[in-house]
This record gives sequence, structure tokens and C-alpha cells, in this order.
Amino acid sequence: MMGQRRTGCEVFPAVKPQLFVLADEAPPPLYTPIASDYPITTNNPASSTYPVISAQSLPSIDFVNGLVPSANVPEQRLNLTSEQARLLEPTTNRSQNRRRRRRSSSEPTEGESPVDARAVSVTTQPNSAGSSNAERRTAGSRRETPSSPKRPRLMSRDMRNDLEKSSSSSNGIRYHTNGSSLPTLQKSATSSTSNGFVGSTNGDSTSYTNGSTPVTARARPLTYFGHDREEVARLLIQTLKDLGYSDTAHKLVQESGYELESPSVAAFRHAILNGEWSEAEALLFGSQRSNDGGGVSISNGTGNRHEGLVLAERADRDVLRFRLRRQKYLELLEERDHGGALMVLRQELTPLHQDVGQLHILSGLMVCQSAEELKSQALWDGAHGSSRNLLLSDLSKSISPSVMLPDHRLAVLLDQVKQTQILNCLYHNPITSPSLFSDHVCDRSQFPLQTHVVLVQQHEIWFVQFSHDGRRLATGGEATTVTIYDTIDFQIRHTLAEHTKAVAYAAWSPDDTRIITCSHDLTAKVWDTSSGRCISSIIHGEEPVTSAAWALNGQTFVTGSLDKQSSLHIWSLSGEMVHTWPDSTRVQDLALSPDGKRLVIISPEREITVYSFSTWNEEYSLRLKTKLTCVRISRDSKYMLINMVDNELQLIDIGSAEIVRRFQGQKQGEYIIRGSFGGADENLIISGSEDGRIYIWHRENGALIETLEGHPGGCANAVAWNPADSCMFASGGDDKKVKIWSKEASNEIRMRHSSTGSYRTHAGRTFDTISGTLV
Repeated sequence: MMGQRRTGCEVFPAVKPQLFVLADEAPPPLYTPIASDYPITTNNPASSTYPVISAQSLPSIDFVNGLVPSANVPEQRLNLTSEQARLLEPTTNRSQNRRRRRRSSSEPTEGESPVDARAVSVTTQPNSAGSSNAERRTAGSRRETPSSPKRPRLMSRDMRNDLEKSSSSSNGIRYHTNGSSLPTLQKSATSSTSNGFVGSTNGDSTSYTNGSTPVTARARPLTYFGHDREEVARLLIQTLKDLGYSDTAHKLVQESGYELESPSVAAFRHAILNGEWSEAEALLFGSQRSNDGGGVSISNGTGNRHEGLVLAERADRDVLRFRLRRQKYLELLEERDHGGALMVLRQELTPLHQDVGQLHILSGLMVCQSAEELKSQALWDGAHGSSRNLLLSDLSKSISPSVMLPDHRLAVLLDQVKQTQILNCLYHNPITSPSLFSDHVCDRSQFPLQTHVVLVQQHEIWFVQFSHDGRRLATGGEATTVTIYDTIDFQIRHTLAEHTKAVAYAAWSPDDTRIITCSHDLTAKVWDTSSGRCISSIIHGEEPVTSAAWALNGQTFVTGSLDKQSSLHIWSLSGEMVHTWPDSTRVQDLALSPDGKRLVIISPEREITVYSFSTWNEEYSLRLKTKLTCVRISRDSKYMLINMVDNELQLIDIGSAEIVRRFQGQKQGEYIIRGSFGGADENLIISGSEDGRIYIWHRENGALIETLEGHPGGCANAVAWNPADSCMFASGGDDKKVKIWSKEASNEIRMRHSSTGSYRTHAGRTFDTISGTLV
């Protein structure tokens, strides 16, 4: 019979193993030789002479030794009487689980107990005494048993504990207790339950949820040391790709489940880099597309409508469109498709009502005769250069970073960390970048605070200027000559002596092969620095030439003068005028940004004017409340430093014309003082003063770091930091001395020959080689 299980001569229903047990339910009763509440009456009244216990049909338990017999043990037959079988039952469970009911005349008397036929089948051999007892038990059970079995009650606490202590077998699987996890039908005493999650507190036992597959790994937290886990993972994926570890990045995507960017962003990136401008604009701003039966839909489940990428806060859609269409226009011109370019200019760029000056520049590019001329005029490297990548990088700044990560984002964050450490480092002045492995701090002993060399001249020093490679130093002033020193031993390399009056300023060419000198004799001269020979001389109106600057190509330069009718000009190396600004104000000082894009001039009329050096047009002008004496532009071309006669220096953002920071403490009210950027990263501001001292500030927080006794008895007129040696700067003053500052002084003779033929000993006294005396 398929639905029943036979043991001896008694038959009882087979039990199907349960698949799972809810956490608040007890496991099903296991068949043990314990009397149940509803004894099942046997259908076979036949008896045998001795009891039979079948180990092959049901698992049995050795109550004496507490062992589970092996499944391979053959059928065991025990010669037990009914009294012996009763004595083998656990006393506690027998007393608790006996059902209370009216005793019939056929029920056994006190001291006798029926044996549960579902657990152990006991039959006896035919004999006179045993037969009568077995018949009475069978008859009584048949009369009391219901016609259909009732649902068993939950087991008592004692019964459950007994089951937990025992072993079980089901479907051929045996569960052991030697350190492995408990079976799913048993509830572990050491497990903890929280919100449906059941986990083991000790060991490596597997955790389960009700009816679910065992959990193989602990769920990861949503944060990483307080940072969003998804953001960190995406940053790592981008960085790994930047480093060239594409396979590792792909593995991280698979393991983390986070993608670097969505399909829409990937499609937008592809469209930009491949010059698909209509597609790029549709992806960026959204569009309603008709079903053309082709392509891949990225409509996010909204039919053929694409909503566009999420833009950053305050992003101007028209500005973004202008940048996209400008690139499209330039590429059409590069392909010599003037008709298409003209349509883009008229129908796509002009209706956006953006910068009119920029539109005029773009329209003027139509007359370019070649692609090379176009690239030169537009400062653009073409479709196959880096222009598309630059455009993508520029546009990505206006897209929400949650959608499209800005380029090299982790590198930018690491740079910000370094800058923060530099900001907190008062004497930061190293050549190398701070390490990420430790907190950065610089010692004061490594700062250039000691006088290393003193150069004595015959007249006041008005300017000092290092070459770009830091190997030479040009000095001049009240004298009619300019002296060039070698910075290795501070021997005089050249003396430039063709001016007839004081020389107010000098500027090195980008490659240091030439130098311009500006004099009160109304001329500017260009010199060859290798030979010291004058190449050309320029007469600049009726007033002194005050300043000069070189263009990036090194073939042209700008000069400024106090002559209002001839104040600002561009010249070639041969001395021919290239351009002039007829309406310009008088020039006190000027500077050209290192990127070659802007020219800044200051005038005695308290005005700052900024020109575009590519178009020669004025961008803006600022009128201040006080007089200005000097202007310097930072290496990154973002900031200008202005010396002012009201005891203040100002750091101004060139792009926004906003004052970034003020530096106060030095004395300046009447004379021209030339300040400068300083330090390895230009993180310092340095300036002379009318009290003869040199002042050094921290650029980021404006703190005054040091005040040095530089040139007592007069003004400290000029300072300059060596661009190739962060631990060296020079100063010059009214005391006719040029001082070289370093982090340590030497015991050797520090004075080197100057134009007067004198030098200083280590004791600080000057020896005049003409008179032969110490002074």
C-alpha cells in the first residue's frame, strides 16, 4: 500500500516531511516510543509471541544510551513484555500526555499503559495470559478512537526540549551535532531573530529566513565610513578606468551592482565624441521622437519620448545649446561647408541671443582661407583634436553629478584634500606635492629666512627679476645699466649699458633668450641674453616707458608708457609696430597672463583695465579709490595681485573682477613698491615696504607669516621669487643692495663682485676693491 507504512502487524498512515516551519510554530511531532494523546488502534488484531521493533521503517532511539542507531543496522527484534515496553517510556511525557477521559471496563487498569502504535509496534506470541490482555487493549482502543484523526496539539515545552536534544533523520539525510548547523525543522537555542532574519551568533552556521533560501553572505551596509556606498563605488569605477584598469573596473561593476553611468549618459557621450550633434542635443534636453522602426530606445518606458538628462542647478539651457552649436559650426567650417555653417549661424546660433561679440567673432571666421587659419583664429584644434573632449568636459559640469560624474572626480577630491592641508600649513614651501599617506606639515627651518648673498651696487635698486629657468637674475634701477647675475655663484654674466637714463623695468622672454628693458630715456630695448648685445631699440613717445610683457610666441611683446597719446603698443622683434590702442589710458604697469589670453594694465588714474589679447578688445575696467603701483598675474592666469598706496595689496579674480583677499601690514604711500607671488605653489604673497622690511603672507588665509629686516634706511622697492627654487627669493632697495634669501646662510664669503667692484665678507663688512679698504 503506497499511502501507508507497515511495521510488524500494525498499519498506520505514512507522514510526509514538511518543507519548512514558521518561526512561531513548533516542528511536527517526531515519532518516538511515547504515548500520544490519540492512540491509533491497530487494524490487525493478530498477535505474536514477542514484540518486534523495526529500525528500517522508522527511526528509533536508544533511551538508555541516548544514541541514534545507524540506518544500516538490520531489523532488531527485542523480547519485551508489555510491562517492559511500558517501563521504557519516559515518565514525564507519559504522565503529561495522557488524555483524560472516562475509563471503560475494557481499558487497562492502573499500572498498565497502551503503547503508541505509530512509534513502536509491539505484538505478542499466542499464549493464554498475553492474548487476553492484548485483546482487552485492542477492543478498548477501538471503542475510544475517533473515526478520523484530529489535528495534533502543539508539543509541550518538555517534549520540545526532548526533541531538540535528540537527532533526526529525514529522506536519508542525517543531521549531526558535532559543530554543524541544526536542521531547518529544529529551532536553535543560540539563534537570534530580528525582523524575520534568523542568524547564528557563534560559529559559521548558515542563517535562514522563513521559507527562503539560506543567505550565503552578510548584507553590506549602505554607507562606507559615513559616505554613500554607491557614490564611493562609482568614483572607484571611474578612477580605475582613468588609471587604465578596465578589467578591474568591470569586475567592480559586477560585484557591486553599480554602473558608472546610465545608458542615456553613455549615448550622450558617444554622440558628442562622434559629432552627432542633433542626437546629442536631443539626449541632453529631451525630445519627442516618432517611431522610425530602428535604433535603440532610451525612452525609460515612456514610449518614444526622452525626458533628457538631469541638469545641475542654475544650468542655462541656452548657454549649453550655444556651446554645442558653436562646435558644430566650427566643424562645418573646417570641412569647408560654408553653406551649412551659414545656416547654423543664422538659424541655430543667432536665435539663442547669446554674447553678440562672440557671434561677430564666429561670423568673421567665414573668411578664413584654410582649416589651419581657422584653427589659429578660433584658438581651436579641430574636430580630430581635443576639442570634442573639452566640449564634453565643459558640458558635464552643467549636468547633475548624480547622473554624469565630472571628469577625474576622485583626483579632484584628492587635490582638494592636499590643498586643505596646504592651507593649514603655515610654512608650506616644498617642491614636491604632499603625500596622501600622512598629514602634511612644513617646518619653519625650511623656509628662506636667512640672507644668503648680498650684492652691492652704486645706485638704488628698483626691480629684480629672475629668468624663467631660475638660472639668472636681472637687476636695475636708478643706474643706466642692467646687471645680469648667474644664480649659481652670483658672478656677473652681462652688464647691459646703452640706456642714457634710469631703467625702471625688465622682462624675460618665454625661452629666456631675450630680455626687454624699459627706461626713462623714452626707449625700450631688446637684448640677446647669451651675448648681451642690443637687438632693437624702440622710441615710445614723449614719456618714460614703464613696463613690458612678452607674448607666448616670443616673437612679439607689449610696452606701456606714461604718454597718453602713445601709451600701449605691440611690437615685433625687429621694432615694427603690430598694434596700438589709441584710446588707452597712461600705463603705470602691465602684465600678460601666462595663458596668453588677457592683458591687464593699471594707470595712474586709479584704474584697472582688462583686454582680450586675442581680439585686443577691452573686457572690463575697474576704478579704485586709491593709487596703484604694480600688477602681477598668477601662474594659473586666474588672479591678479595689485600693490596699492594705502598700505594694502589686493588679490582679485580676473574672471569675475571680485576681490578675493586683502593683505595688510606693509607701509606704502608715496613710492612704487613691486610685490609678487611666492613659494613653490604660489601659495605665498611677498612685498617690500617703505619701512625697509619684507612682508610675507599666506595667500589662502591672509595671515602674516614673517616680517624680515630687509633694507633698513630706505624702501624695500622690489621682491621676486625664484621660479625654479622655492627656497630662494631676491629683494632690492634704496640701500643700493640686492639680497638673496635662502633657508640657511653659509660661512663662506657671501659678497660677489658687482658693478662697483666691491664684495662683502662673511663678517658682514664690504671690501672696496678700488680703495683696498673695509667699509
